[in-house]
Amino acid sequence: MQLNMLKCKLHQACVTQTELDYEGSCAIDADLMDAAGILEYEQIQIYNLANGERFTTYAIRGEAGSRMISVNGAAAHLANEGDRIIICAYAVVDEKEMKDFKPSLVYCDAQNNITGMRKDIPLQVA
Repeated sequence: MQLNMLKCKLHQACVTQTELDYEGSCAIDADLMDAAGILEYEQIQIYNLANGERFTTYAIRGEAGSRMISVNGAAAHLANEGDRIIICAYAVVDEKEMKDFKPSLVYCDAQNNITGMRKDIPLQVA
C-alpha cells in the first residue's frame, strides 16, 4: 500500500511579500528550502494561520540568506505580508517504509530565522 505522508514543513514562516503580477508559485529562501528538504518546483501546500486559507502551489528557490517567503500569482490574494503560514510538502511512501519514516520539521520565527528542527511533532495535552 502507498500512503501520502507529510515529507517536511516550514512551521510559522512569515510572508515577506506578495506579487500578484507574477507567473505563480511561492519563492522561499534557498536556505529554508534546504533545511526542510523542499525541492524547487515541488508541489507545496500553504496553510495561512492569519485567515485560514489553504492552497496549493509550487516552490521556487529564493535568494539564500534573504529569509524571503513570497506568495505569488493568484495565491497573492490569499496572503498578506506579515501573515504567519505553514508550508508543507508531502510524499508517497510505501507502507513497508513507514517504520523508519519521519518528516523534517523546521520551525521559524517572525523574521524567518530557524528556531528549531525536529523529526517528530511533540504531543500537546490540554
